[in-house]
Amino acid sequence: MTPRRARVVLSTIVFSVLLAQVLLYPGIDTLVRALGATTELDASMWFLAAEFAAFVAFAGVWGALSDTAGKRRPFIVMGALGGAVGYALLALLPQLFAIPFEGIVVLRGLQGAATIGAFSLTMTMLMDLEGGHGRNMGAAGIAIGLGMSLGSPIGGQLYEIGPFVPLFGASGLLVFIGLLATRIEDRAPDPDRAGFLAVLKGLRAQPELGVPFAYGFIDRFTAGFFALVGTLYFRNVFELSPGATGLMLALFFAPFALFQYPFGVVSDRIGRTIPVVVGSAAYGIGVWGVGLAPTVETAGGMMVVVGLLGALMAPATMALVTDIAQETRRGVAMAGFNVFGSLGFLGGVLIAGSIASGYGYFAAFLATGGLELAVALMTLPVFLRWGQNRPEGLP
Repeated sequence: MTPRRARVVLSTIVFSVLLAQVLLYPGIDTLVRALGATTELDASMWFLAAEFAAFVAFAGVWGALSDTAGKRRPFIVMGALGGAVGYALLALLPQLFAIPFEGIVVLRGLQGAATIGAFSLTMTMLMDLEGGHGRNMGAAGIAIGLGMSLGSPIGGQLYEIGPFVPLFGASGLLVFIGLLATRIEDRAPDPDRAGFLAVLKGLRAQPELGVPFAYGFIDRFTAGFFALVGTLYFRNVFELSPGATGLMLALFFAPFALFQYPFGVVSDRIGRTIPVVVGSAAYGIGVWGVGLAPTVETAGGMMVVVGLLGALMAPATMALVTDIAQETRRGVAMAGFNVFGSLGFLGGVLIAGSIASGYGYFAAFLATGGLELAVALMTLPVFLRWGQNRPEGLP
């Protein structure tokens, strides 16, 4: 399989994972009620948080196993099929047995523990490809964006059929991923025989990875914010249906998807500083703009702007991980990026959700945008220093 064809197949897997995940977002309040919850905001918060807590706990495990084995493909297949079973059980068990919502949250965590293996290691396989880090991460970015942009409106329409239909759809997508993954060629480097713990400890020798990890955290924090607070904000303040809410979220994810690949190629040419730092600062201000929008039309326009800014910074941030990481530790490096991203999503759900619950929606918008802007300002000196003394491997 040529690198170009491999890039397409791997991007298809990334796309399908995100599509399955986002199918659940537009009517998350409807879903948790059908699963036995007695509240909307709090139950939605914990349902989303359980998956990303599992992402945090297991992304590094999958990455280290892959690096020490010198293989990616079998672990992707295992993760995808395990995730498919998890989604199916979430849909079936509550209809057959009286399961308390706490049990549903535990099952959601198990589903997330499997799914992160398929997602993180597919991203790592894209890192293993030649052809330019920005190009490869741009391909991943457009797959992520397309999955999220299509998942919102499709999920909204599936909820119109029934509350469990998005779960069945997600399960089917994960089965497709497991079958597709059997066709890809492993390009993992020779296994790192230093052992599981030694691979993890090896990341300490590259503290500069903390910079893209920090951006992975705050960028996914905003994603968690929009998945929960943004969804309920559009549902309650503008009184949108699940279908209309899905379309509103798609106004962000469509430009976020379509422009990631070209912006990733641009970052290979001009470096990472402008896309990451300037793009993130403007992105934070754009989040404020969504919260300040007086009408649904204005809010939709701001969602498009925020999507474009997200497309500018996302592939450059992921490419920065590849620029820095040692070849034999890419699995753990990308897992680390996904761990910080998952922690960010978890924070966006729990922290922003708590702020919205206690102080209102605008306070949550203000805090989320402010954190994005703060990270950009705090890391600017590091990027300027890299510009004067480029570490080996950085563009």
